[in-house]
Amino acid sequence: MASFSFSRVPVSCPPVQTPYRSIRTPLPVPESLPILAEIEACESRSMHGQMPVVWDHASDFQVFDAWGNVWLDFTSTIFVANAGHANPRIVAAVREMLDHGLVHTYTYPTAIRARFLRALVDATPPQFEKAYLVSSGTEATEMVVKLMRLNGQRLGKRRLGVVSFAGAFHGRTQGAAMIGGTPEGRTWIGFEDPNVHQLPFPYEWSLAPGETGRDRFLAHAKLLEDKGLDPDRDLCGFIFEAYLGWAAALLPAGYAAAAAEYAAAHGMVLAFDEVQGGFGRTGKLFVHQHYGVSPDLIACGKGISSGLPLSAVLGRRELMDLPEVGSLSSTHSANPLVCAAGLANLHEILDRDLCGAAARTGAAMIARLEEMRTRHPDRIARVSGKGMLAALIFRTRDGAPDSLTPSRICECAMRKGLLLVHTGRESIKFGPPLTMPMDAMAEGMDALEACLEEVFAGDAAS
Repeated sequence: MASFSFSRVPVSCPPVQTPYRSIRTPLPVPESLPILAEIEACESRSMHGQMPVVWDHASDFQVFDAWGNVWLDFTSTIFVANAGHANPRIVAAVREMLDHGLVHTYTYPTAIRARFLRALVDATPPQFEKAYLVSSGTEATEMVVKLMRLNGQRLGKRRLGVVSFAGAFHGRTQGAAMIGGTPEGRTWIGFEDPNVHQLPFPYEWSLAPGETGRDRFLAHAKLLEDKGLDPDRDLCGFIFEAYLGWAAALLPAGYAAAAAEYAAAHGMVLAFDEVQGGFGRTGKLFVHQHYGVSPDLIACGKGISSGLPLSAVLGRRELMDLPEVGSLSSTHSANPLVCAAGLANLHEILDRDLCGAAARTGAAMIARLEEMRTRHPDRIARVSGKGMLAALIFRTRDGAPDSLTPSRICECAMRKGLLLVHTGRESIKFGPPLTMPMDAMAEGMDALEACLEEVFAGDAAS
């Protein structure tokens, strides 16, 4: 995001008044500028770079400011509000717990924690026998790495190697950064973990004619072995981002199954980071279910509560019970408020079949994006995604990755009452709440299409 700055100069926008959007003021709203300035003055700039929309409240799939503007939200904040913003069932559950007078318990047991854990284990695939509740996705991914390395120690492995994808995002703490990103993005750490081994992400569009996902995994396994790594002695597990975040790119068919077979054959743990994709986002409860595999561990977050700071690791009993009693905890993990929210969110997703809704509405959304790609093949390189997760990937006219145009389109969309996920890269991501009805999705796609035409026409004129 650092390469593009959204304008802080109020711009008069054509008024918008539709069933789901309303733009009544210049943007950014002149009265919002003191709020933006105060945040800028008092907060680390690392938190800045987002579009200058000062949220007042949000409801279901709409975001409201205090000056009468209403946006269709295609971000779910950042793939969080799967059951919708301020979902009434979740709000009622949290309010009931507040009124009950129990806000924090550290790791002392509570009835709501027991109910949520049981519901979570019962609702997820059968190999997930136990859970560990924490506050953020990065905590969950670090816990996954710890568990796979503890398991490697238990098996007497010579080295505790972890295999991940280059360019994946697993969080911002040091341990999570060690397994994700790029070497350039890890220079602040000061060293590379010699027991982290990154594979290139197997983009489906990178496969050669006739090459399968299984073929690509076998080639990747050879890369590891060519480095002198003995999978029986030097590797304790794979942690894969269930889809590569910036591009909403899923694994090619056969890749995950081949990785699962390899892990089982060599005493390795197979883990998926489901923080962005879990809890219905792609039309199934978890992304890995599209791959037909049964991982040993998954890291969850974001959509697990649809709004409150909650994350989890789910896994097989023998792995989840490796740490000694009392050796793992987090100050705010499993507190009553987030457990109440998580339980209500889980019931909402299951009772309303939000996975099915995501599959249906998402298929229509991706079809619309494909139509846009067909109309602009010189500027839109590809569409990727599944369910209510998608990305448009942009290129310049000479075929190079284009990171400027997506930012300009996001700014244009903001002025038309549509919020998109600004990646700062050559992509725009789409992640509406799973509750968004078909006509609201279509309205958002119409607004996006108008932005594409406007921005591309401006490029042609210049």
